[in-house]
Amino acid sequence: MIIDFKQLPDEAKLWVFPSSRKFYPQEIAGIKEKIEEFLLEWDDQGILIRSSYQLEYDRFIVIAVDDSLNSLSLEAHNILITFIQELEKTLEVVLMDKMNVCYKQGEFVQYKDLIEFKKMMKAKGVSQKTIVFNNMITNKVDFKYNWEINIMDSWLGRFMK
Repeated sequence: MIIDFKQLPDEAKLWVFPSSRKFYPQEIAGIKEKIEEFLLEWDDQGILIRSSYQLEYDRFIVIAVDDSLNSLSLEAHNILITFIQELEKTLEVVLMDKMNVCYKQGEFVQYKDLIEFKKMMKAKGVSQKTIVFNNMITNKVDFKYNWEINIMDSWLGRFMK
């Protein structure tokens, strides 16, 4: 069951799936269609899950659920992960690796594996003002306030000192 993202409570469970590349304009409608088909049918032991999604920067898939009445079961969570893995195969992207780094470079969002990003940091390819994405957040309020953060406020900040 899809509801408006704004109607989800602040404590709604949330996942951010960063893509290893920007989605092509011709892919966007198909991605939205697949996500909506999934969310319309996604249930937890026969009860439809109140859920929503957003595509951010044509690179991030954000899925959120209102689990205030019923905690999401492990089975329902596994169904979501299976769906995301199918999207990875269809789109030929990586969506499940949250250890890679997404960061802003001007108005663009870049994606680097952690080893390459650390090399960039040593080479001063990023500054203490760089904005990174905290894709480990788990609820809507953190998405609103703690998703796009200064690198110095992230776990990566310790490598900048």
